[in-house]
Amino acid sequence: MSQIDYVLSAIKEKNPGQPEFHQAVSEVFDSIHPILASNKRYLDEKVFERMAEPERVISFRVCWTDDNNEIHVNRGYRVQMNSAMGPYKGGLRFHPTLNMSILKFLAFEQTFKNALTGLPLGAGKGGSDFDPKHKSDREIMRFCQAWMMEAHRHIGHFTDIPAGDIGVGEKEIGYLFGTFKKIKNEFQGSITGKGPLWGGSILRPEATGYGLIHFASYILAEINETLENKVCLVSGSGNVSQFAMEKLLEDKATVVGFSDSTGYIHDEEGVDWHKLAFLKELKNVKRESIEGYAEKFPSATFYKTGETNIWSIPADCAFPCATQNEMDEKDVKLLEKNGLILIAEGANMPLTDPAIKEVQRSGVMYAPGKAANAGGVAISGLEMTQNRLGRYWSRERMEKELKLIMHGIHEKCLETIKKNDLIAHDYLNAANIAGFERVAKAMLAQGSW
Repeated sequence: MSQIDYVLSAIKEKNPGQPEFHQAVSEVFDSIHPILASNKRYLDEKVFERMAEPERVISFRVCWTDDNNEIHVNRGYRVQMNSAMGPYKGGLRFHPTLNMSILKFLAFEQTFKNALTGLPLGAGKGGSDFDPKHKSDREIMRFCQAWMMEAHRHIGHFTDIPAGDIGVGEKEIGYLFGTFKKIKNEFQGSITGKGPLWGGSILRPEATGYGLIHFASYILAEINETLENKVCLVSGSGNVSQFAMEKLLEDKATVVGFSDSTGYIHDEEGVDWHKLAFLKELKNVKRESIEGYAEKFPSATFYKTGETNIWSIPADCAFPCATQNEMDEKDVKLLEKNGLILIAEGANMPLTDPAIKEVQRSGVMYAPGKAANAGGVAISGLEMTQNRLGRYWSRERMEKELKLIMHGIHEKCLETIKKNDLIAHDYLNAANIAGFERVAKAMLAQGSW
């Protein structure tokens, strides 16, 4: 086995039983293999091995009491992955399936995503196996307070800045921030995703979804296309999905499908502004299944989770925005058969490895999440800047900054494609290489820590 090939096998052997983490590491390794081969210093100083090993992994007990006075015990986490580019930065996920493999894959992906923004951000990820669904506001508050009672020791605006993710929205961020502020007796930008009245940034809720569609527009422009009149699918129905649909409507695209954990909707007439407002109320206020959307609008049909999924609907563009590994090889083949021209990832690693290989073989345009969904962390980074300055910036300025950052990521990908003689429009390898080289150079400059 060559020195290069040993790198990946050693990482997998050191982290047994972590399939999501192995998948994320393998994907990046495949992209940077030629870079390692041509730069012996990266191999000798074990740069990739260091990137794949978290600087710190924190696991702790979280005890909380429900409304019936029953005690529950959950597990809290924070993976502080890489601080070469800046303080650890990344979201918190509250979901019953959360485990170390998922956290490490998310934190590893975050390293490259944050580097691509050009902002001084390191990478981290955290959360808990707590399930906020069907919990009262008081129960969620007590859990968040208990989580922060331990986690506050490890975070701060120059150390580690968490944000939201699946199961952690503005409400949860409020409870977490309020607890941190009380413990520390300081009002600091130690958490992003705050409400705009108490230290948050305008456009933060919209940023990931909006940024995704901006990036998709830049890719389509490379083949002289736009989103206007394109038939689109957006998996999920949460924050990222809702605002991706909103931006698609602004760009005059037609959204005919979306989903949640219970199934998916096919709306042949397309989602309009009235329907989108209803969906937001259904999911954000009532917290109900999207089946209610089909009951409200005759043009829509609800399909329960089963043998078919949202990717069976013919479309021009697909935006997987739900969770990891939600699109497999057969989905890609069916989408391609139905005329798909673009897949842009709003979620983290939503395509399985065989699905990615099928996309590359097919010639369908592909925007990897490291580049396409970086809008959220970009605006979070700007929220940190505003907190340090003690100022709020206007919506117009934030829109402009978001577009500039997403455009910068796209241009960096194009530059990397040209520099490394990659196949035209190979955004996957370009994003991985560009992110790796930025972090690697920072790590080498700071010594072998």
